[in-house]
Amino acid sequence: MLSAKASRIGDLPGAAAALWPDAAAVSYYDRHLTFAQLSAGIDRAARALLARGVGPGDTVGLWVTNRPEFIIAFYAALRIGAVAAPMNTRYREHDLAYVVRMAEVKLLFVVERSGPVGYADILKAVVPGFDGQHFTGPAPSFPHLRDIVVIADTTSDAPASWERFLADAARTSDEAFGKAVAAVRAEDPALIIFTSGTTGNPKGVLHDHAFLRNIRERHEAWPLRAGDSVLNYLPMFHLFSMAEMVFGALCMGVRQVVMDTWEPERVVRLIESERIAGIHGFETHYADIMRAQERVRADLSSLRFGGFPSGMESSNAIALRAEQELCPVATGMGMSESGCYICVATLADSVEQRCTTSGKPMDGIECRIVDPQTGAEQPAGVEGEILFRGYTVMKGYFRNPEATAQAIDAEGWLHSGDRGYLRPDGFLQFLGRYKEMLKVGGENVSPAALEQELSALVPSIEQVAVVGIPDARLAEVPVAYVVAKPGMTCGIEDVQARCRGKIASFKIPRHVVLVDSLPMTASGKVQRVMLRDRAMAELVPKPLDKAG
Repeated sequence: MLSAKASRIGDLPGAAAALWPDAAAVSYYDRHLTFAQLSAGIDRAARALLARGVGPGDTVGLWVTNRPEFIIAFYAALRIGAVAAPMNTRYREHDLAYVVRMAEVKLLFVVERSGPVGYADILKAVVPGFDGQHFTGPAPSFPHLRDIVVIADTTSDAPASWERFLADAARTSDEAFGKAVAAVRAEDPALIIFTSGTTGNPKGVLHDHAFLRNIRERHEAWPLRAGDSVLNYLPMFHLFSMAEMVFGALCMGVRQVVMDTWEPERVVRLIESERIAGIHGFETHYADIMRAQERVRADLSSLRFGGFPSGMESSNAIALRAEQELCPVATGMGMSESGCYICVATLADSVEQRCTTSGKPMDGIECRIVDPQTGAEQPAGVEGEILFRGYTVMKGYFRNPEATAQAIDAEGWLHSGDRGYLRPDGFLQFLGRYKEMLKVGGENVSPAALEQELSALVPSIEQVAVVGIPDARLAEVPVAYVVAKPGMTCGIEDVQARCRGKIASFKIPRHVVLVDSLPMTASGKVQRVMLRDRAMAELVPKPLDKAG
């Protein structure tokens, strides 16, 4: 494992290359890079960034799908003190334009195409002066954007190509490169992580290099070591993939087998063929993997560890199944603003702690539960809002001091907006988001809590998501979107019958919609806004057209 003295994220590739130069670092289809080759490629890209005029504090955007070039460009920016800003590959014109402008991106990496999506074509429609091969910017609408680099599956000598970009590395001297690397400080801004933006425009969460300590300590407590392999199907732009694989694998000398799309049957086949030891994901990923395994019946005996942020009844059942059918799993909790996995469990903890809680706060992290109305601290076992404080907490929202002041109080406590409680054993129990609370006839209804109850009461439910729609009498009523277990079905009569007398009448869903799958964000979280929009369109009566 790497020395505890490593304090800058950009140092990881070189340190890994020094320890394991000839070991495999990244595999992507038929492409394979050793740690030495990866480090050399990153340094070359870092020199190219300097040659293109990128310097300390400049923002480098990455609108790139999972592939080795993401890792290379990402570390290259951090190596020279630039700020890396990975962007959601599900963004389209509006969100893309917003985040490029908001984050003051100076150089943008974009993948030309992935499957049916032409990313360069979308960018052409957004940025004046970009034609897919050249960029004549800056444009008045994007005053900070000076350069665009296109990553394609075929080589090109176009001015905006990845190949032409790398060739510019020769224009940076050893002296200039050395000075740039040496000047980077651990407290300098390093990352802008964009919030999901499901309820509004994304915010840019700004982190420095400090949470590298958090990543290193977590991986030292988990069982994967040099020579092992992890399967990286989580989107690299998301902090989950970034921390657990893009950073964590280099900390421990572990190989990343990179997937660019989520294909559960391919996942189980790769676990077998690549002898994968570790995986990470949300309940959706694990449920899909176990369903795929029922069809494929691959040899998964190489699996030794799974990172699984569980802790809610809807996810606990899947975590316990994964523990039995796949490998030992360990829970954790974090958010973009606090850093990934600041509460964790290890394999030394009990199965119950690892599969049904959100872990314990790590060293250097404080956690409090307070009454959201009064701010009074709550004793163990009493729920309230979860607050965090410590070195992993964001520096703030980029260029948004008002939102920062709302999130972090004068004493440095990050107000998460999440509900939960601390157990007597010190483990955190996450209960859901306050902002998702429904108001049914004046009564508060937690969608997360209702989902737990429905999962326990209705045997046919495999996954469920609850949203609210307007109601003339009760103001709001719950709607349950349900994925049924294989070979089973689920309807409104059955759900309501099983709920009567078991839960409060105002919590019983007024509608049950059977679906093949729940819409997910790229990181695997349920897109409740999309479900609510669907419910509004399909279940809420439209006003009569007076003209008709």
